[in-house]
Amino acid sequence: MLLMPPWTARVLLEAVAAMGTICSLAFYFLSALGLASFLRDRRKKLDQPPLPDSQLPAVSILKPLKGVDPAAWESFCSHCEQDYPQFQLIFGISDPCDPAAEVVRKLQTKYPNLSIELIVCERIVGANIKVSNLAQMLPTARHEILLVNDSDIRVPADYLRKVMTPLADPGVGMVTCLYRGIPGHTLGSRLESLGISTDFAAGVLAARFLEGGIRFGLGSTLAFRRADLHAIGGFETLVDYLADDYELGKRIAGLGRRVVLSEVVVDTLLPAYDLKAFFEHQLRWGRAIRASRRWGYFGLVFTFGLPWAVLTVLAAEGAPWAWGLLVTTLLLRLTVALVVGRGVLGDRQLPGLLSLIPLRDAIAVLVWAASFASNTVVWRGESFVLKNGKLIRTNTHS
Repeated sequence: MLLMPPWTARVLLEAVAAMGTICSLAFYFLSALGLASFLRDRRKKLDQPPLPDSQLPAVSILKPLKGVDPAAWESFCSHCEQDYPQFQLIFGISDPCDPAAEVVRKLQTKYPNLSIELIVCERIVGANIKVSNLAQMLPTARHEILLVNDSDIRVPADYLRKVMTPLADPGVGMVTCLYRGIPGHTLGSRLESLGISTDFAAGVLAARFLEGGIRFGLGSTLAFRRADLHAIGGFETLVDYLADDYELGKRIAGLGRRVVLSEVVVDTLLPAYDLKAFFEHQLRWGRAIRASRRWGYFGLVFTFGLPWAVLTVLAAEGAPWAWGLLVTTLLLRLTVALVVGRGVLGDRQLPGLLSLIPLRDAIAVLVWAASFASNTVVWRGESFVLKNGKLIRTNTHS
């Protein structure tokens, strides 16, 4: 067997690392273009006169629950205090003893003039309990326009007005929203928040620019018509998918409808993850994206700018050009992170978290690599195997 001379292996590694760094710089540039496109479109929307109340459709908000998320009371109240003419709130639980039920009852007492329903979803019709609950909550919805969002989402008072406005266009099939993470006091929670405000949001904006729009939904907000849900087969067709929000948006886009990224940004209240829980959550998220956008997820390897740049310095044995590439990468990474996090998401906590970016990027590489090692995910205490994006229950996770 012929062995590659050590100097040849080093030069090859140096070339691969430098190419990976350059590809990452191109991704940062693409994210900047996506940012500029989004801000331009947002300014146009702000210049348009708001729809009068008479043209705003009544909407049913569906919120499936399991347990009590951080700041659940404040999050639920934010949905009740909307500056919007007519809406209905439907909360769904699968266990009548779920502590979330008491929070909803308090909500009904505080807002007696609002239509607030609590539905106990007794059947399990698929591996994804959230979607199973949605299927059983749907008959209670009185309105043609439906809005689904996660239980840990907090929204501004003009949320419904801004989200509902694009649906006045019959060519729009779904409206979804970016979100910023509000971290707990732990390192894991801060790392999660940092990833949402920099990596995730930048990736969505880059995809929106590159693909001329988005063709998926984000669980922070999914607003759509009941008729379109019926046309794709209802919630029942999604009950075994892990990335149900992605699938719902993808299928509505498949009807020839546009998916619009709203100008409104919402908050997601993050648990106080320890590092183990943070890694598990990132791994589940990574495997969900890999199952949904396989080639796009594989391409993430070309977005890890700082790890590639550090590897370039090591492979080039500290050559000045390699150090220059590292400094350029670091500056561009921080700039894009800060502009996306502050300029688009309005994340006021981001500047204090920027020093964690090297650690966040190193962990991101580990999560990406580990996501290919298995198809097992842990979700809300249960273990599943992912196959073609669908969940297959294995056993209870201890």
